Amino acid sequence: MNSVDSALLQQTVHLLEMIYHDTELKSNLTDIALQALIEMRLDEQCHTPALHKSLWDQTSTIMITYGDSLLSAGEKPLVTLKHFLDEQCDGIINAVHILPFFPYSSDDGFAVMDFSSVNEALGDWDDIQNIANNYQLMSDLVINHCSSRSVWFQNFIKAEGPGHDYFYTEEPDADLSAVVRPRTSPLLRKTETPFGTQHVWCTFSHDQVDFDFRNPQVLLQFIKIVRHYLDMGVRVFRLDAIAFLWKKSGSSSINLEETHNVVRLFRLLIEHAQADAIIITETNIPNRENLSYFGNANEAHCVYNFALPPLLVNTLISGNCHHLKSWLMSMPQAQQGTTYFNFIASHDGIGLRPVEGLLDEEEIQALVNTMQNFGGRISWRALDKKADSKSEEDARKPYEINISLYDALQGTTKGKDELGLARFICAHAIMFGLEGIPGIYVHSLLATQNDYNRMENTGHNRSINRHQWNYDTLQNLLSQEDEGDVFKENAPNNSRHHKQVFSELKHLLKIRQQQQAFHPNAAQFTLHLGDKLFGYWRQSDDKKQSIFCISNISPDTQLLAASDINLDTTYDWFDLLSKKEVDHIDVQIGLAPYQTLWITNKV
Repeated sequence: MNSVDSALLQQTVHLLEMIYHDTELKSNLTDIALQALIEMRLDEQCHTPALHKSLWDQTSTIMITYGDSLLSAGEKPLVTLKHFLDEQCDGIINAVHILPFFPYSSDDGFAVMDFSSVNEALGDWDDIQNIANNYQLMSDLVINHCSSRSVWFQNFIKAEGPGHDYFYTEEPDADLSAVVRPRTSPLLRKTETPFGTQHVWCTFSHDQVDFDFRNPQVLLQFIKIVRHYLDMGVRVFRLDAIAFLWKKSGSSSINLEETHNVVRLFRLLIEHAQADAIIITETNIPNRENLSYFGNANEAHCVYNFALPPLLVNTLISGNCHHLKSWLMSMPQAQQGTTYFNFIASHDGIGLRPVEGLLDEEEIQALVNTMQNFGGRISWRALDKKADSKSEEDARKPYEINISLYDALQGTTKGKDELGLARFICAHAIMFGLEGIPGIYVHSLLATQNDYNRMENTGHNRSINRHQWNYDTLQNLLSQEDEGDVFKENAPNNSRHHKQVFSELKHLLKIRQQQQAFHPNAAQFTLHLGDKLFGYWRQSDDKKQSIFCISNISPDTQLLAASDINLDTTYDWFDLLSKKEVDHIDVQIGLAPYQTLWITNKV
């Protein structure tokens, strides 16, 4: 390796000083910085990143999936996944987020046993690279914790070997009352070691033991892991549960400044190592805190738009877009080189923390009740337990709703109706048009419904939305004619709506790809059209194209006056979705229940 770039070394040392400012490591930070650059193979010939460069455009769409969401007899699941992308997605998906594909012990992959290997039940690194050769590959960097069955933690228990000092311990009498976490299980895991009883910090479960990043060897180990993933074709890094990374007794142990500086360090190293690599932070927290992970365009390239799923679902079941509109108006336009990662469903549930301060308690409870009526389940988080008088019920709060998105939108607060499919398509039309990159969960793309069998078999609420499709069955469903037999399998998916949804969502994405005004960083302005019509205006960077995205979010026909959106009369206007002309400034357009218009000018 050639000598390191002095400016990059100085930047790395500076960030390490900010991370380890209250430790005794100051005299060793230059050596640690040099080791970090060596692990990432960064020398004076390394790439110099362009400032404020967007690494995406309107063709960018990420499909979110487990490696084994699609199964075919006698074939490795990762091979089946590539067949699906190649055969069914018709160029509409150019990126894929494969949820943790490593050996694991629990939490469907998020209790990683070995960060350097591919789970043999899914395939191997060759299969991962085959996907990465044709699609931008997004991978989880499960950075907060690992499996208690990992070699590292077993070495911690033995107090010898790699990993023996990788884990965060705390005294049980420490002040942990302010700690914020998404679970109700005890925070500390009692563990016997040769040095006596240790109490290991476990943000999520006792099988997911938290790393101690106060030890720079942990940081260096993850830098080595990042380098390996880059070599294997990973181009988008999802920093899982990153907000919980740094801990301090007497604090909330979430979103601490040290955590932000760790993200800045990874950003610095990754963008110098790979020009087109992207960091996305997974921070399921209140909206303002979530936005902080952009930093000054020096932390995440993208942040999950976690407030969007609960707000959009709430809008569509209540028939009132007031809160969604207020939220959209408050969202700052992302700087060039950063953008939002938009989604309305994922492998997890519909998080409720992001709408704290956006919906009141009564509205959240109405949302929870409606989702339970549609077959959903509720996962809980622990609250501050300082008050001894708190009952178990008072000491917990709804954390997320576990339900498939298709079932979540099968009705309104008044109950189920016949407009579920239209409501589901409307939700995606709204999401696809928004500023940012759309991420679509495979089970939304396929309109998969609640899988109660899987949930009961695993004992975990989140499994309700983690169905595994037989690929032959799925192909039959997606290719069946409008007439004929309904294909069935031993699962809750047995109707023709899968093909209808799949075809319609692909159609929307194909249209989106061709519009400059749908670039993730194109300007966005919120429209004021009352509480039944939700709308926003997108404008291309060169100002040549405008698109007015307007959706009827109610179960009743609504009228839109063309004059309300001030269409420039020097252009001819038409709806991209219906292909109909909007040819008169004073015309009133009728929008059917849950219909969306994408009105654009002919340029």
